[in-house]
Amino acid sequence: MISGITSYIYSELGSSSSLLPLAIKDVANSTGLTAGSYITGKNVESQDRFIDEFGTEAIWIGGIPFLKGLTNFTLYKALGIDPKFDVRNFKNKEILALAIEKAPTKEIAESIKKAAAKEKLVKNLAMGKFVFATAGAIALYTGLTKYRQNYRLKKAKEELAEKNKNAKPVNKASVQMKHEVPQAFKGVAHQKGKDITFSGGLQEFMFNPAKNMMLLDGAITEERLRNSQSTQEFINYSIKEAGTWLFMYFAGDMIKNHLEKKSLAKKQPLPISLDSRIIECKELREAFRLGTIKQSLDDFAQKCPETASDVDIYKFIHENQDNFIVKMGKKSKLIATVKGSKDVTSSKIDTRAYLDIKEFKNLKDELNLLYEKAPKEDLDGYLKKVIKAKRISVIKNIGTCVGALGVAVPLLMIAMRYILPNNKEYKVMEQARKENTIATA
Repeated sequence: MISGITSYIYSELGSSSSLLPLAIKDVANSTGLTAGSYITGKNVESQDRFIDEFGTEAIWIGGIPFLKGLTNFTLYKALGIDPKFDVRNFKNKEILALAIEKAPTKEIAESIKKAAAKEKLVKNLAMGKFVFATAGAIALYTGLTKYRQNYRLKKAKEELAEKNKNAKPVNKASVQMKHEVPQAFKGVAHQKGKDITFSGGLQEFMFNPAKNMMLLDGAITEERLRNSQSTQEFINYSIKEAGTWLFMYFAGDMIKNHLEKKSLAKKQPLPISLDSRIIECKELREAFRLGTIKQSLDDFAQKCPETASDVDIYKFIHENQDNFIVKMGKKSKLIATVKGSKDVTSSKIDTRAYLDIKEFKNLKDELNLLYEKAPKEDLDGYLKKVIKAKRISVIKNIGTCVGALGVAVPLLMIAMRYILPNNKEYKVMEQARKENTIATA
């Protein structure tokens, strides 16, 4: 039980499509920036930063999943469409037919048939859900920005009024927010067409939770920079957003690839590209001990040679569910399964979900590499080293990004306050002082 939880955590932390590493990085960044704002501007600035960072994080992490779930519960339910059906299944009609034929239950088969009969509606629903959830989260952030900018000016005036009893606080903020869809999202929000194709970049943003967050982050970055109320705020956001984009989305994959190549270059190569749930599971040791990993790899090579089509591989997966590669696909959630069995490797495949054939072939190649690099002796020692190397790589990756976002970026922002001329005082306090002076004149 504990080992299963541990491998799941490492799997999520090491995944480029998981929200968990993004959340951890963002909490570190938000905490560091809030602490830095207290150092440079005390209460008003730190409160403003706290609302901005943690309020944005709540919208960023929870907004899109909540709004998608709301759409599933309302619109999909009203139209009788199964929200678990993945529209990417429409890309290959032969596979779509097989999804109906191989469906684990009659109910699932019927739900796929209903979706296939209303293809255009189902595609439009999927696009509408994506646009609604992303645009809705952006709208929530816009509202948060308006509230925050009014709130911080009010608090600044109140603080100055406490210091100067003759000054009368003016609670009306001078900032006017423009309510519009940020530029970063307009291309998606206005996408029209008779036939929507879920492929390429659009597919990545729609069905990869981390990439969907990237789109939302693009809108947040654009809005933050466009609505900055002072040069100081623009500089702060420029540093913060540059750090966020680098270490939240790009550095992780670069570090991961570097560590994987480095691990393979050792005297005893240790392939660590596999999902942690596979590397750490007891079934892997058994497959090595009994020889089923080689049997499964050979069986796949025989039935699905290099010339095999996606349809051939799809059939193989469904018709050879005892194959070790297929079982590990289920273990890593690459192959979706229906609930009903405690052991996910023996669960039936949910054909409503999209089965990425390219990723399945990658899984086969990674298992083959692990097998080829395994020594003939001391197999247990080899697998323990692989597990250790995988864990260390995940920790190094997360640790580097957390250190950059939680320490380096906030320190750079603090430094800019003292290095740049006329930048030390918090500009909102400066604005509040001017407005209070006018009010008492």
